[in-house]
Amino acid sequence: MEENIKKYHEILKKLCILYIEDEENIRKNMKKVLLLLCNSVYEASDIKNAKKILEKNRVDIIISDINLPEENGLDFIEDLRQIDKKIPVILLSAYTETNYLLKATKLKLIDYLTKPVDFDTLNNALIKCAEDIYDNGMFILNFENGIEYNVLNKELKDINKKEIKLTSKELLLLDYLTKNNSRVISHDELKTNIWEDYFEATDSALKNLLNKLRKKIGKESISNISGVGYKL
Repeated sequence: MEENIKKYHEILKKLCILYIEDEENIRKNMKKVLLLLCNSVYEASDIKNAKKILEKNRVDIIISDINLPEENGLDFIEDLRQIDKKIPVILLSAYTETNYLLKATKLKLIDYLTKPVDFDTLNNALIKCAEDIYDNGMFILNFENGIEYNVLNKELKDINKKEIKLTSKELLLLDYLTKNNSRVISHDELKTNIWEDYFEATDSALKNLLNKLRKKIGKESISNISGVGYKL
């Protein structure tokens, strides 16, 4: 049991959380706590900003308050479940009203926590999220010909589970495409985030790097949207 908890803590460290809370002080303090447990935290004060974050970034876990301005957390998760039935969700509320609880039970939540939330309760809920991600293989991306990419360990393996070596630039490119797999990424954005030296970030260098990565994960795994950019 203790080994499993340690394993899930290690997984949690590599995950990204979206935290939605409209009260700034609570949001800032909670973010500090969450960063003790995971790799990165995106924060949003309302659903509109939360949706923008989801469009542009890979998010592994969502933690949302229910009572938010304009659109509440329950409605947001209900809409989200139409397109993503698996992402682990924790809902927070200062209330335990029956109508909230009844609606929440239909949303496949990992947990429903009453505010204020203590560290142990939050930690346990996040461990459940990591366990859910692990059990559902949500950290594995499947490419052509049985090739798999482990997002957490940053390992690429063929159908026989033999590791496919990636250069540092290939890994940077694959990781950036993975984190932003919900959108098309422009040529300039890729060059800015892959190369530190502006003069090395040429169109030909990017094209060459993309071709090398495609040979390893499959030609069709990276789409070229003409005149716009690339998408995993």
